[in-house]
Formats: sequence, structure tokens, C-alpha cells
Amino acid sequence: MHKEKNVRKIGVDTGGTFTDIIMSVEDSLWTHKVLSTPRNPAHAVIKGVSEILNQHDIDSHDSVEIVHGSTVATNALLERRGACIALVTTKGFEDVLEIGRQARPNLYDIFVQRPAPLVPAELRFGIRERTLHTGEIQTEISLTDLKTLTTQLATLELDAIAICFLFSYVNPKNEQIVANHLASLNIPISCSHEILPEYREYARFSTTVANAYIRPTLERHLSTLTESESFPKSFRLMLSNGGCISTRNFESAGIQTVLSGPAGGVIGAYNIAKTAGYERIITFDMGGTSTDVSLCDGGISMTTESTISGLPIKVPLIDIHTVGAGGGSIATVDSGGALRVGPESAGADPGPICYGNNGKEITVTDANLFLGRISPTQFLGGQMSLASDATQQYIKKFSERIGLSALETADGILKIANAAMERAIKVISVERGFDTRDFTLVSFGGAGGLHATFLAENLGIRTVLIPPNGGLLSAYGMLYADVVKDYSQTVLWKTEGSGMDLHKQLENGFDALLTRAKSDMKSEGFDLSQLNIKRSLDMRYEGQSYELNIPYIDEGTDFVSQFHAMHEQRFSYARPEAMVVVVTLRLSAIGETEKPELTAEPRTDADPSDARISQSDVIFDGKVYPTDFYQRESLRPGNWIEGPAIITEFSATTVVPPNFSAVVDVYGNLILQQR
Repeated sequence: MHKEKNVRKIGVDTGGTFTDIIMSVEDSLWTHKVLSTPRNPAHAVIKGVSEILNQHDIDSHDSVEIVHGSTVATNALLERRGACIALVTTKGFEDVLEIGRQARPNLYDIFVQRPAPLVPAELRFGIRERTLHTGEIQTEISLTDLKTLTTQLATLELDAIAICFLFSYVNPKNEQIVANHLASLNIPISCSHEILPEYREYARFSTTVANAYIRPTLERHLSTLTESESFPKSFRLMLSNGGCISTRNFESAGIQTVLSGPAGGVIGAYNIAKTAGYERIITFDMGGTSTDVSLCDGGISMTTESTISGLPIKVPLIDIHTVGAGGGSIATVDSGGALRVGPESAGADPGPICYGNNGKEITVTDANLFLGRISPTQFLGGQMSLASDATQQYIKKFSERIGLSALETADGILKIANAAMERAIKVISVERGFDTRDFTLVSFGGAGGLHATFLAENLGIRTVLIPPNGGLLSAYGMLYADVVKDYSQTVLWKTEGSGMDLHKQLENGFDALLTRAKSDMKSEGFDLSQLNIKRSLDMRYEGQSYELNIPYIDEGTDFVSQFHAMHEQRFSYARPEAMVVVVTLRLSAIGETEKPELTAEPRTDADPSDARISQSDVIFDGKVYPTDFYQRESLRPGNWIEGPAIITEFSATTVVPPNFSAVVDVYGNLILQQR
């Protein structure tokens, strides 16, 4: 019999190329990576978890607590591989999804094509009903109409149903009547008053429909996991807001998993950086398919606005900006003969040419290998050898098409990818009034360390922090995930001249949300005394069409002044004389979980020679530099490395250019600075 170990938690992150697993055992961290299985992501999850348990002689699943971040929901939306669903809405408003809103991402593109709605016209059904903006039911739903609707839907082969009525966020009665009647069809139903009880019909309809669209796919994924004999029956799902919930409560929260993997990365990066003394950071997560960036100015930034594949998704989530640039991004030549990189990706199968899986498209990873920045024998800790010869042949052949040398082509691929990622960082910093020079760049993801210093140099960032196991940081961040449930309610209250005690109204509104939170969190195993409750207000000037989120502590909170100050910081002006409107109340209930502790180790001397494994030529800016390669696992706090250098580890590679140096801090982080 194997000895049972004290397993606290396992974090699992499914990415486009790799599925990452990190396990906390008796205050130690164990890591594992397996290639993702895009056709059925659950297979890689089951394989990876089984292997890491077997590697450490763990038989019993009783002590295993898993937090799983999934790309299943995201991919279903991106690839339009979700369910066949019907939409039931107020008669006359069947085309809200088709009409959309006025926003145009490409204002001058005369050939622009809007994404098709998730529900085609023939599956959108209107029923006579009307709730006024006051909550008064003007038109009741007739039993005859309900029976007709039920008969129509019963003849269709539907996987799910979405119900979205006008002003149901004020009074959900009519939605509830229809949902109760359609329950006889035994089809999963998503109601807008449960998914998003907020105003703005298009965003509410779109979010509710998206939840219905991905729910059957997510259910199949979870069923595959729970029905496997080698996978624990009880686990939690990572959410886009940085929290997690048990799988038994996911029905109304499926849409909240759409950015769960990147959210885990931000949570992990912020906790590591804060422990190391850096609280103003920009997170840079470069994986195989995409790059995710987020700005944390003393705390993790949240938002309720997101767009996936052209569809507005309005749920609380960590403010993350994503671009299609990753290690697997494919280099192509456009019709004008110009070199382009991404957003198409080689993924895990076949992957980059250097993986040896019959890939024929040159990727960013191939360019890094060609320039000597990846060791072909040290990839995944030496477990996977890279096909250097095939990579060189393909790049030389590709370079002839664009009239450049192979060296110029590889360097150009990296510079184009870097430019795309640099623009992404500016979106969440410079374009919002922040100076990138005031922040530390925290780099992770399997490909992040290969590019971080070049981005930092272009953005004027002096310090780059690369945590240990950077290629698995999203999975690591899931070990920090608390149980979080978010609640909201649109109110549209003016701050002056309403003739009511606004603070009292706010307290009453929050009390109603708190009642729901207490009930839901009890099912997660938390009493009210164990919860951390955070309250906030979405606010705007009267007449505006966008809001800012302001923290609300208690009746003494001067939230109006805070709103003016934040508006000036974000948009460079404020209007203290204008009417301010409280649009939506938001409440987050947080149940804290056990987390791994970061312990400092004593510093040693600066000499890193014990970690040096080889020397090889590496190309920087067209010049060849003899470059030392180091094994990160052998580095110790205090070790100092002058560039150029390459630092390899199981899950990632870090490039230290000639004008940078690196030091290992007491927590094992690499701190890179420009000389």
C-alpha cells in the first residue's frame, strides 16, 4: 500500500497547447505538463492529474481538492461549437440579438461583417407579455400562449433555452412563469434575471444566450471528468472573477468560466509579486495561442465588460486584455508580400514545426529556436527534444518567399509578435492614463520569459519579475482561488433631488443581495461570519452611456467624490456640477480558502556557476553572442547573472539579453533589470 500524503489542492489549467497541473503536497509544490487534447480537453485533464498523483504515490482521492480552469466555454464561443438553443423573449423584440448596438470596432471598414447571433431567427420566439420599467406587470402571460410556445419548442431538437424579457431585472415574474411551464420539456433553461439582472437589453440578452449556448458543452466536459474512475468526483471550477465555485452550483455561472485560465494567472502573479514587494505590476501571460495582459495598481483590476468573438459578455471578471499572439502563432505572408504573425495558431496538434508532429507552419517558437534562444535538448526539462534541423529548413525556405535572409526572417517574426503584445499592454496602461515606467512587468506563461525583456525595454519598464514555474502560473494561481459569488442589481438612482434617503436605499438594496449571498454560500460550506463581503456601485454622469465602479464601504462613504476623482483619472476631466446616477449595486461574497505559503530562503553568494549547464551561440539584433545556459532549478537566492544568458526550467525559458542582468530573490523569483 502506498502511504497517503496530505494533499491540499491541485490547480489544473487547460491551454491551447499544454494542460498544466500544479499540486501542493505537505507544503511542497509539484508540477506537471501534458499536451492538450483539443477534441476533448477533459482527456488531457484526466491524464495529467492521474500522472501527477501516480508520480507521488497517491492512491486516495479523498484528500484531493481540485480547482480547474477550463477553456471549454471560451472555445465553444470562439469556434461556434455550442448548443442548439432557442430564445424566448417579449413579442416584437425577437431581433435584439440581430440588431445589436451602435458600437463599431472598425469604423471605416466598409466590408465589415458582424458575427451572426448564437440563435438564428427561426429559433427566436416572441410571447405577448410586458413589464414596465417600474416593475409593474402591464401584460400578463396567457396560458394559451404558454401552451402554444411549449408545443412549438417540443417539436425542435433543442439542447437549451434562454428566456429574456424586457425589464425582467426589475420584476422577474413573467420570466419565472415561462421557465416553470417549460420545465416539463426537461431542457436546461437560462433566465436573464438569474444570469444578469441588469439593464441594457442587448448585453443582458447576449450574456444569457451565451450561458445557454455553452452550458450543455460544459456539462459534457464535467461529466467526462466525474465519470472517470481516475478523477476525483468533487472539484471546483475557476471563474473569470478570480474565484471558484463547486461544480454543483455552476448552472447559472457557466458563462463566468470564459476567462478562468487567464484569471488564475493574474491571481498567481499578483500574490507572488506582492509578497516580493511589488504591488504596481503589469501581468504578461504569453502561452501557446494567445497573450493576456492585466494592470494591477495596488490590487487586481476588475471589470464587467468583455467581448468574446464579437459577443458582449457582461459578467464580473478580472480586467484582462487578450491578443492572438503566442508561441504557436503562425507566420504568414499577406497578399502584399508583408510578413504577418498570428492570430492563427498551430495549437498542440500539430503544434510548431520544432515539436516534430508534422507541423508545416512556422511559428514564434520556431523563430526563437532558430535564433538559439531555446535549447533543443532542455525543453520540458529534457523530456521533449526539439526538431532543430527541420525548423531551420522550413525557415530558410520561407525566407526565400519574402526576399530576406533566414536570420532576418526569424528576427522579424519575433519583432512583429512583440509589437502586437506591446500594443496590448498600452491598451490597459497608457490608454487609461497610466505610465508604464511606474510598473513592474510580471512575466509568465510558457513563452513569456522569451519576450518579456524586449517588451519592457520598448515600454520603458525597468524591472521584470519572472516567478518560478512561470509556465504553470495560471494553474498555480488557482491554488489561491477563494470561493467567490457575485451579485448585482440595476437601480438607476439619482444622487440628488430624488426626495429619498439614498444611503438608506443603498443599504436596503445591498441587504437584498446579501440575503441571496448567505443562502448560496451556505451551500458552499461557508457561514456569514466566514465571508468577506465587498460592495460597490456602478456610477455615471446623467446622460452618459458608460459607468465606473466605485467601492462602497458604509453610509459614511463619499462615493460621489470618489466617482469624480476616478472619472478625472480615467478620462482627464470631471464634472462636479453634473448629476451623478447610481446605476447598479454590486456585491461580492468571498469565502477564503487555504493557500500555499511562500517562504523566503537565505541568500547565498552571487556566483551562479553551479547552475551553469552549457554554452552556445545565441543571436541578438543580428549579432552572435556566446551565451551561457543555466538550469533554473539549480539557481539559489543571491545568484547574479549578467546577460547574455538563457535560463531554462521545466515549464519555460527566460532570455537575459546582453543589456540586462538577472538576480534571484529570496522567493526564487528572477528579477531582471536593464543595465
